[in-house]
Amino acid sequence: MRTYGRIRDNSGNLVWTEIDSDANGNFENGYATTLIQVLKLALGESPFYANYGIPAQRSVIQQVFPDFYVIVTQQQFSSLFASLTITKEQSATPTYNVDIVTTLGTKLNAQVAV
Repeated sequence: MRTYGRIRDNSGNLVWTEIDSDANGNFENGYATTLIQVLKLALGESPFYANYGIPAQRSVIQQVFPDFYVIVTQQQFSSLFASLTITKEQSATPTYNVDIVTTLGTKLNAQVAV
């Protein structure tokens, strides 16, 4: 399998990078990349996956954090990992801490502003 994600290069610029399955066919890094992209995706923005994403623009207008949609996203991806926890950070903007434990035991962590 394959997906694409934006990763900072050595000079600090965000560049699109291809994420493939590893030599054993494990695609959990790709699933983690896709999860982060879904948290940044607007609900209904994808023509193929309309049920994925966060209504961030509506949340900003209503000044309500999109916690319900983050929980739905966590449920959509939870079966792909040994453990997936998404918690809200204490900040003025909607920022979430994503903690993943892969089935191989690798721990991944990212802060995602939606």
